[in-house]
Amino acid sequence: MNFNKICVIGLGYIGLPTASTFAAQGVDVLGVDVNSSIIETLNRGEIHIHEPGLRDAVTKAVQSGKFKAALKPQEADAFIIAVPTPFHEDKYGEYNGRTYKLADMTAVIAATESILPVLRKGNLVVLESTSPPRTTIELVAPILERSGLKAGTDFFLCYSPERVLPGQIMRELIENARVIGGVTPESAQAGADLYSIFVKGQIIKTDSSTAEMVKLMENTYRDVNIAIANEFSRLADKFGVDVWEAISIANLHPRVKILSPGPGVGGHCISVDPWFFVETAPELTPLIYQSRQVNDAQPNFVVDIVQRTLGSLKGKTIAALGLAYKPDVDDLRESPAGGVVHLLQEQGARVHAWEPFKPDAHLPGISIAPAFEDAIRNADALLLLVKHSEFVSLVPAQVAQKTGARIAIDAVNGWKKTEWQAAGFTFVRLGAGK
Repeated sequence: MNFNKICVIGLGYIGLPTASTFAAQGVDVLGVDVNSSIIETLNRGEIHIHEPGLRDAVTKAVQSGKFKAALKPQEADAFIIAVPTPFHEDKYGEYNGRTYKLADMTAVIAATESILPVLRKGNLVVLESTSPPRTTIELVAPILERSGLKAGTDFFLCYSPERVLPGQIMRELIENARVIGGVTPESAQAGADLYSIFVKGQIIKTDSSTAEMVKLMENTYRDVNIAIANEFSRLADKFGVDVWEAISIANLHPRVKILSPGPGVGGHCISVDPWFFVETAPELTPLIYQSRQVNDAQPNFVVDIVQRTLGSLKGKTIAALGLAYKPDVDDLRESPAGGVVHLLQEQGARVHAWEPFKPDAHLPGISIAPAFEDAIRNADALLLLVKHSEFVSLVPAQVAQKTGARIAIDAVNGWKKTEWQAAGFTFVRLGAGK
């Protein structure tokens, strides 16, 4: 197929990089989002999210005339749906005494319905949003077929999940392997034709349900392995063992690769995707369910360490360093750091948070300091929750001059114990029981 115009619906962490990458290849791209302020920002050549290389890509795309943003889709050769699939805030499933989260597909439904007025015979529609198995054929296809056109016959329909790492999105979109799942082989080929415009990695064609499962398997595998690392950290704490030393030794085994523990699992992939398996087949997923329980409970373990170190938390002031879900990104979605802050506050602590990648963030119930120095100035303890490079490179002796705190608690193995002790701090690390 030839693609002269593409419509990308959803201009967030995946949709916007995808749109600007297509535009860089000379394709006319219309980006669609329901947020009017985002539309205005992008049409000025500015961006609303942080991702290395994205600002330059969007600016060039707008200046070249190849990228424009709008509130509604227009006729195009291909439509890409890249909208969020969060959890329902007030709906849960239940099976055999286990309560599990349910995917909120409202945005996917709305985005799919928005295509209906402009869908034409021979078009390609691609769902990129991470979704429960069989979403493409059981949810998206029936909506689009309300147009009177048949999926796989009159128009092509695919599922092609994003598989990129925040902080590396602009490079990995191009270099990573791409999975294209079509509702028919012809649809898969049409999807391959589309992404071959910029993808240099291998393009693998399969059916839509397999592609959906591949994405969920990748992140569920990670979640389960993180869960065992987090459980090891709790065992090490109980037995007086330094889990970081134990992991480094265990990983010398040629067939062992234990991941790193931490305050929990966040982001819109690893902490979310396993629930889609649990939702669609709760009777088959006890291990996946239990791994989610372990990782969701890890913030409580961090708070327990803080409480054991400080005694009663009532009236104590804690500087929480980092709110993002992973190092050196501004993505706060599902971040366990926020959960830690809320739990500390429930115990009566005053928490001043600092997030260098999103200093203007507004999170319900969380006080974000205007600067790092403000967060630590009157603190009783410093709590490292995210391994941002800025925090790892802190010089403890210099920090000691800016804060009254003399307790440093490291939940991510980002600081060197000897350096902080030399600067006069009592140093405590998650899972370091010695």
